[in-house]
Order: sequence, then structure tokens, then C-alpha cells
Amino acid sequence: MQIASRLDRLPVTRRHRYFVAVVGVVTFFDLYDLFLAATISTVLTKEFGVTADLLKPLIASAFVGAFVGAVFLGRLADRLGRRRAFLVTLGIYSVFTLLGAFSTDVWMLVACRFVAGIGIGAELPVADAYLADLLPARARGRATAWAYTIGFCGVPAAGFLARALVGHSPLGVDGWRWLFVIGALGAAIVWGLRFTLPESPRWLAARGREREADEIVRRLEASAPQPLAEPEPEPPAPEPVRVSALLRPPWFRRTAMLHVFQLLQAFGYYGFGSLVPIVLAAKGFSLVSSLTFSALTFLGYPIGSALSIPIIERIERKWLIVASAAGMAVFGLAFGYSTSGVLIAVFGFCYTAVSNVFSNAFHTYQGELFPTSLRATAAGSAYALSRLATAAMPFILLPVLQGAGATTMYAVVAGAMVLLIIDVAILGPRTTGESLETIAARTSGA
Repeated sequence: MQIASRLDRLPVTRRHRYFVAVVGVVTFFDLYDLFLAATISTVLTKEFGVTADLLKPLIASAFVGAFVGAVFLGRLADRLGRRRAFLVTLGIYSVFTLLGAFSTDVWMLVACRFVAGIGIGAELPVADAYLADLLPARARGRATAWAYTIGFCGVPAAGFLARALVGHSPLGVDGWRWLFVIGALGAAIVWGLRFTLPESPRWLAARGREREADEIVRRLEASAPQPLAEPEPEPPAPEPVRVSALLRPPWFRRTAMLHVFQLLQAFGYYGFGSLVPIVLAAKGFSLVSSLTFSALTFLGYPIGSALSIPIIERIERKWLIVASAAGMAVFGLAFGYSTSGVLIAVFGFCYTAVSNVFSNAFHTYQGELFPTSLRATAAGSAYALSRLATAAMPFILLPVLQGAGATTMYAVVAGAMVLLIIDVAILGPRTTGESLETIAARTSGA
């Protein structure tokens, strides 16, 4: 039934825009939560008497859970479907984030953050696979960037809500607890919206369910505003089923490149965002000032994401990743050297802005590299390494910060970005504007 070719010939319709918006709102709460623990870490130091040693597992707990979730629930998306995986992950996250709001001590909060992290872990790689499956090839990067632009609004939302609520007790409840309640209730609403999303037609076709796939594609075709051209012939893309195929030629090169990439990007992306309030405290800023500067810095996340929209289809994906990673190295070092509030805000904003051009490029890229039957598994297993590396960041970067200062810490981050650039430049394939089946066929030699 030429499901893939029919999907790729479509213009971006109103139904596509609706799917992108729902996935964007989903990623909003994922990213809101990921940056929440670090944002309120200085508050919890006073609330529960959290020492420097306890702060590390508190920040790391959600990321360790995310590692578990990305490994196991990412595979669920390839076995049981993208939509079912979405519902499972969001349900776990919303329940345990709400429980975290009622924590009576730091260890209950660590446990709740860990289990909530299991739900968070698979969200982004499953979203990447779903959007790659559904969107036309020529608009895949731009539409994915729109989804993440909506999602990245969750980062400054976490910062400004923390700035408004921390230190206050609305309705007699501590402000930091309200931050978790807001995240849980928002995710519960989005969980209901998930039922309005169709299953991935590519996934259905790969599982032999062509009639269901055809029905979904027909609805998309009916929403197109103009007559459609005949679908192009599809290349004979291979469809390996076993996960072990990722560790054998022809897929091993891409697997290795993506795994190394995800380990290193954690230093630059989450290593910066999750430690900004702590870095500012180490520079001598007060709690209120550090929360204010963090919120201003976090504005760069949605703005940088929006800046990627007009360029993500014009620059080859791998080179956009390389260029933005270089920008992260430069602005990270400048942030580390800065001592005045103005320069901290400026370089912090520039860092987060360029890091979200980087983020949108790699989220689109990792959804393009593998065939349908392995897409979510490959993205999830690689992304799990980034979550594990992020969980290790407090144990790696905090001692450097405490022992040698912010400048040295960001020199370590810059070094990781240089290695990442080499990895992608040498091993990364070209993908921009090509159908997923063409990319897979070229890799396998079909």
C-alpha cells in the first residue's frame, strides 16, 4: 500500500499540526520536570537539611530512573506501538510526581523522583520516533523543531514558577511542593489528549497491519488542501526485528556513533542546565538572585528552539549539530569566566539558545537513523546513556566545581563537546530531506 511514500508526499496538514502540538505539550512537562530538581535544590537544602553529599543523589535520582525507562520502555514502543508507550510513560510520571509533592523526607523524594524518572526516560525518544514516523520527509526537521519549541517552554516555566512560589506557602502548602503538583496535574491532562493521537502508520505497516495503516493515511490524505501527486516507488528498506541487529553491520557504525554522542552531549546539555543554580550559588549569589538568573538563562531554551525552525531543513543535520556544539563550548567557557550578573545572564542565555538549536537537530537526527522496527529501541537505548551520564554529572562536575571553580568545570564541558564534534563529523550520515526508507536502504546497501 506504499504507506511510507504516501506519508512523504503529503503537505503538512492541520492534522499534522495537531499531532505536533500534542507531542509538544507532552515534552513540555518532561522538560519542566527534568530541570525542576536543580532549580529548587538550594531550597531543599534548607527544607530537609540536605547536605552536599545528599544533594548529588537527589539531583541524580530522576536521571537514573530515566535511564531505566529509556532502555525498557523505548523497546516497548517498537513492540506494542508508539501510542501505548506514550500512555504508559506519562501515567508513571504523573502519579509519582504527585507523590513526590507529599514527601516527608529527602529519601522519599529521591524514591519518587526515581520512579517518575522511569516514565520520563522514554518520553523524548518515543516522541522522536513517533514524529519521524508520521511527518513528511521534507518537513520532518521543521515540524519536530516546532514540537520541541513548545516543549522547551517548560524549562523557563520551571524557573519562573520556582522564583514565584519558593519561599511562599499558598493555601498553607510549601511553594516547592506546588511545583510538583503543577507538573503532575498538567501531565494527567496531557495523558487524556494522548488518546486522540493515531498509532504510527509506519509501525503498523511494519507489523503487518496494513489495513489499519491505510485507514490512518487515508484520513491524513483527506485533510490535504490540494490534489496529491502519485506516490514515489519505495526502496526495499530492510526491516530487522531482533535488537541484536543494532550491534552488527550495517547498523553498528550508527549505533556506536549515537551512543558515544549521547554520553558526551549530557556534559554540554544537561550538565549545564541542571547545575546552573548551584554554579551561581558557588559564585556567591543569593538564593533569590540565583533563581532569577536561572530563570532568565532558561528563557534561551524556547527562544533557541524557535531559532532552529527556519534553518533546520536548510543545513545538513549533522553539520548543524557540529556547529551548535562548537557554540556551546565557546559560550560555556564564557559563562564560567563571568562574574558580573549582566555577563552571566547574557552568556547563559546564549548558551541555552544555541544548545536548543543543537537539541532540535539531534532529536530529529536520532529519529532518522534506523528502520521502523528498531527506531524507538535504538533511540531509547542511546538516550538512556545520556540519562545515565546526566545522573553521573553531579558526581563528576560538582567535585570539579567545588575544587577548581566554574571555569575549570566548563573547560571539562567544552572538552566533551570537542569529542562529540569529532564523533558526529566522522561517523554521522547525511539525512536531511530524505525519506526514512531511503536512509535505511542506503545504509544496508539495498
